[in-house]
Amino acid sequence: MNLRARSPRHDATLSIWRSSDIEGVAAMSSELKHDSQFEIAHVLFIDIVGSAKLLTNEQSEVLRDLNQIVRDTEQFRAAETAGKLIRLPTGDGMVLAFFTSPEAPVRCAMEISKALRNNQKLPLRMGVHSGPVEPVLDVNERSNVAGAGITMAQRVMDCGDAGHILLSTRIADDLAQYSKWQPHLHELGECEVKHGAKVNLVNFYTDEVGNAALPKKLKEEKQATAAASRTKPKLTLIAVALFVVIALAIGFWFLSRDGAQRSTKPGAAALASIAEKTIAVLPFKPLVPDNRDQVLELGMADSLIAKLSNIREMVVRSLNSVRKYDGLEQDPLAAGRELEVNSVLEGNVQKSGDRIRVTARLISVADGSSLWANTFDEKFTDVFAVQDAISQKVANALALRLSGDENKRLTKRYTDNLDAYQLYLKGRYHWNKLTPPEITKSIGFFKQAIDLDPTYALAYFGLAEAYRSSAPTSDVPSKDVLPQAKAAATKALEIDESLAEPHATLAFIHTWFDWDWAGAEREAKRAIELNPNWGFGHIAYAQVLSFMGRHEEAILEGERARELDPLSLIIGTLDGLHIYQARLPDEASARLQKTLELDPNFWIAHHFLGEVCIQKQKYFEAIVEFSKARELSGGNSLPLSMTGYAWVLAGDVAKARAVLKELKSLSNQCCLALLRSG
Repeated sequence: MNLRARSPRHDATLSIWRSSDIEGVAAMSSELKHDSQFEIAHVLFIDIVGSAKLLTNEQSEVLRDLNQIVRDTEQFRAAETAGKLIRLPTGDGMVLAFFTSPEAPVRCAMEISKALRNNQKLPLRMGVHSGPVEPVLDVNERSNVAGAGITMAQRVMDCGDAGHILLSTRIADDLAQYSKWQPHLHELGECEVKHGAKVNLVNFYTDEVGNAALPKKLKEEKQATAAASRTKPKLTLIAVALFVVIALAIGFWFLSRDGAQRSTKPGAAALASIAEKTIAVLPFKPLVPDNRDQVLELGMADSLIAKLSNIREMVVRSLNSVRKYDGLEQDPLAAGRELEVNSVLEGNVQKSGDRIRVTARLISVADGSSLWANTFDEKFTDVFAVQDAISQKVANALALRLSGDENKRLTKRYTDNLDAYQLYLKGRYHWNKLTPPEITKSIGFFKQAIDLDPTYALAYFGLAEAYRSSAPTSDVPSKDVLPQAKAAATKALEIDESLAEPHATLAFIHTWFDWDWAGAEREAKRAIELNPNWGFGHIAYAQVLSFMGRHEEAILEGERARELDPLSLIIGTLDGLHIYQARLPDEASARLQKTLELDPNFWIAHHFLGEVCIQKQKYFEAIVEFSKARELSGGNSLPLSMTGYAWVLAGDVAKARAVLKELKSLSNQCCLALLRSG
């Protein structure tokens, strides 16, 4: 057992162990000569993530802070007063063994997490387990405890990242008997720990505490398993081909092997190679809270996302995923953990007259350290130069190897017209709200930007997306908007063919409107070729494959899209649709429910969940989902029509006819509105 030397940063009366030494403590019991009795302890194992990287004085400071926070918790004080608590210090945290109830360590973990919400210097991970411990004498010949209960709590904790509160299934099963705990227990499955052992984990989190993200260790294991499962059928095909070719001629084997290699698609293994370089650019915040410019704040993030997305060595979370983190009190580390990224770029921006002041900071999510920071105080006309500088500094800080083309695209400016740029930002701001009135506003701003700069490719793309989005969200006939979307996307590519986004737009239009499957597949593949780490490009291709009946390929593309952008509502929803179209209703329902956990008000997910319920012949549940979709969409007719269909299947013809009558009334109102406007 490797005991760490004494250090003044700890209480001199307590033994000092590394986290990795705790397992060895169990061996001490066999060396003791006295009789010992096992007891069941409810153990909370706490570890400070990244502590080893801190200087000695910094380690002392964070440990003092942690000790004080733990001592101040109600559970700690109550158990200590009752003589039902034993404390074990470790080199990077501590162990608390409660002899009260299984709830005690979990409640203590919650209290600690709440106390740390505004403390970025103390990124903790915690593990909880109930198990046997026995009294031992520690190195200071003081009474202590050791045993499997503590060892297992450490192993559970080791599987987590900063912010996680992980539970063993043993203690989770105890908590699951009570309704107040059930909603916060999320099964994760098995995780491999030391010596090849495996533990079953449950992630504990609420809206206020814990980390909802899949732990990095489990994510890597799932990626490796997915890669292996995709490799097996390929190996089988190669073996069969090899047998045949040997019977014919050695030369044909080389040709078939070469063809098989060329057909291999990048999958989880490819994603694993770039998993360490993931970044989220959060909406910028105002320097003066009373003087917000949300268009500029979101627009600064949007522009930087577009620039950094050109780097193939890095995955950048989309604007759709980060836009919810626009609160003034948003914790960047919490956002980074939820977005499952390694680094976060945050900043402040304020425009005053013809001046703009921008501060930017790149943060490591693992330990909260600052990788780069700077302040820019320039004329507003130099905003493009500020964005170029930030993008280049981020690439340098992350040690990215850029090709010549990537260097050019990192500083590429799509317009030099500042007024056109501001109109484009306004268009993007309103389009992102995805409601009919906001989409209509965005179309006006994109058109104004194009009027000021007819060569502004991004403005044409924005216009194309606004028209495309109108078809499913705004009760506008496809023939009235999709041809305009197609024209705008085509114009964007005429100006700059290397933009991935308009290719994805065209893939959707060819699928929905033209029924041009070959054209849709060509455009989706081109989008992925130009930006292989863009989740929306992969979900566009999944849509094409699903409509062509190539369901297994569609599901794989959907998985890839979610891995690249796990919090995107539209990607999660479309992935659920494609699984539903593969006639896997249970899996589709689970995927759509996961999306609604991210945002219960995302009406499109409710609508597709209603369709899944119909597939499962749960007609009344379908009606509930369609009703929610209609309410949240502001009265969209699509869920209303599906409600009528569900009533027919449920056998209530009268209610189905009532829905039909309502649809006819809406149709007449639309016709009158068109006549008046014309």
